[in-house]
Amino acid sequence: MFRIALLCLLAATGLFAQKFGVGKAASPDEIAALDIAVSPDGKGLPPGQGTAAEGAKVYETQCRECHGPEGKGGDETGFIGTPADLKGDKPKKTVGSYWPYATTLWDYINRAMPFVRPGTLTDDQVYSVTAYILHLNGIVGENDTLNAETLPKVEMPNRNGFVPDPRPDVK
Repeated sequence: MFRIALLCLLAATGLFAQKFGVGKAASPDEIAALDIAVSPDGKGLPPGQGTAAEGAKVYETQCRECHGPEGKGGDETGFIGTPADLKGDKPKKTVGSYWPYATTLWDYINRAMPFVRPGTLTDDQVYSVTAYILHLNGIVGENDTLNAETLPKVEMPNRNGFVPDPRPDVK
């Protein structure tokens, strides 16, 4: 779905540039750079690797200002939690309490972080920060290596907390 929306947007931008003489049409290389999708099974993950120990260093320079020490919150919300945080009147949806797939965390960090410079982390840095956040939630060890093969195998605490879509046309 994201790919279709992205391609439509880029095509519209090219038409806008032609019609009004502003901007420029996206090149195939520019489209390819943004045409990424990471699925729960890891399809779409790039080469690279990282550990929580390495991620702690990246977190300190790229993430701590907004997310606070050890991900407990700063200007932005924290991401440390357990499935028990979902109970009660005000459920706390964090990486450790809510997210069903570790690959989703990788994809989000890759696309949206750091907030003021999204998409500027290297693939190794994204794997490392992902490992660090998972480690802070007690999901992976400090020296466990995450990469395209190991990340999809990470069992998130709430992986089975979602109801499968029963529609026959949805896989």
